[in-house]
Parts: sequence; C-alpha cells; structure tokens
Amino acid sequence: MDYAERLTVPLRWWAQGTMLVASLWLAVLAATPGVIAWSVTFGALALMVALFVGYGRARVGVEGGQLRAGRAHIPLEHVGEVAPLDAEGLRRQAGVDADARAYLLLRPYLKRGVKVDITDPADPTPYWLISCKRPDRLVSALEASRAR
Repeated sequence: MDYAERLTVPLRWWAQGTMLVASLWLAVLAATPGVIAWSVTFGALALMVALFVGYGRARVGVEGGQLRAGRAHIPLEHVGEVAPLDAEGLRRQAGVDADARAYLLLRPYLKRGVKVDITDPADPTPYWLISCKRPDRLVSALEASRAR
C-alpha cells in the first residue's frame, strides 16, 4: 500500500449528533412514558451511528497500480496530471469551475483535496475530485507509483 486514508467523520459531528439525540430523548420523555422515550432514543442513536459510520467508511488509496477513491478505482496508466488543492481551489473545482461529468468524492469536513485528470479515452469522466486530509502525500504517492 503506497497510500491509504479513511475519510472518517470528525469527532465534533459525533458530539453534535449525541447532543441532538439527547435533546430528542428529553423532548420525548416529557411527552411519553419512559419506555417509549428510551426506545425512540435508542432507535435514533442507532440510526445516527449507522449514518456516520457509513458516511465515514469511504477510503482513498494507491495500491497495486490503482487509485481507489470510495467505490471507484482506476489503473494508474489512465491517471494524468495530479494537483493538490487548498480550500479555495477545492471549493472552485467543486463549484464554479466544475464539470458535471467529473467523479466526486467530497466530504464537507475536509477542506483540501486532489484533482486527478483522467486520460482514458473510453472514460467520459474528465477528472476525479477527491477530498483528503493529506493531499500532498496522495500526490506524492501517485507520482511515485506511476514512476515505477
């Protein structure tokens, strides 16, 4: 594995979600018997955990001559120019400079990312836009893997 990263949900989301579930528990407890309040709260907590774990499951990696981003993967021979993006660059590429055909793996809690041009003539996707915690390391891993 040349590079691996999991795009986990930040701790502040877990804290805010827990506070939301606690508020729900308090509101339901005031209006219903305790058994119902606890049942609703447990269901809401289970739903929150499932959503956060599922959303934070996405992985970005360079391994075995392939770039993986979420469910997508592409051989490195079809990867063109790779550029790290700061917060402003990622915002522009995902907004005003966006191409509707691009593959996006974006997370709102990650402000930086990487733009990967796709050179496969059979692929209609012009580029991938990937959020990541360490864009410079991802670019270095891609370039090193392609050089081999």
